[in-house]
Amino acid sequence: MPKIVDAEARRLEVVEAVFRIIASDGLERASLREVADEAGLAVGSVRHYFASSDELLVHSFGVVVDRIAGRLEDAFAVVESLEPGSTEHDAAVLTLLGQFLPLDEELAVDACVWMAFRHAARIRPVLEQVAARSHRAVAAVVGRLVMRLMPDGGSVQERLVTEAERLLATLDGLSMHALLQPEWMTAEVCRDVLTAHLDTLVALPSTVNVKAHRE
Repeated sequence: MPKIVDAEARRLEVVEAVFRIIASDGLERASLREVADEAGLAVGSVRHYFASSDELLVHSFGVVVDRIAGRLEDAFAVVESLEPGSTEHDAAVLTLLGQFLPLDEELAVDACVWMAFRHAARIRPVLEQVAARSHRAVAAVVGRLVMRLMPDGGSVQERLVTEAERLLATLDGLSMHALLQPEWMTAEVCRDVLTAHLDTLVALPSTVNVKAHRE
């Protein structure tokens, strides 16, 4: 009898091969032939699921976005279930933000792949749509978190946007530093930086005038 192949499982095997290549050698090496070799498949087998390198890369980008977004939503649900200001709530916030960072092997691969695709989207139009979806998904979670943490619930729209972007920039910077300098930007240092950042967020005066604050 012919061997029955689970199409979704095989597609995921190919995508995981893409991720391993990007994490070790960069996105430029993720051609159909290189991915097929990494997955232990013939090129024709990969083409059965992905007609071109572009199709494979777009699908792979979507997979890592869905994976990260799913973890963020799950983590945010935990944050919402806890009392703000409690030790458990503070720990849950750090756990949520840690989903952006390469704090373990799985998260490191996802962070590396996600960052590589986001950078590539600047010059590869085929990736732009997924990159935009990625930004919306992440910004939505960060925005909801900032609204929850700010003393006035983010009622000043301009300040809410500023603080959300400041947190996003902090996360991007930490992720980049941790990927490039893992020997000193450890998980502990990342958490310390995040804790310091969150302390400034929750300490913002609720009645401050945005223009005066900037001046």
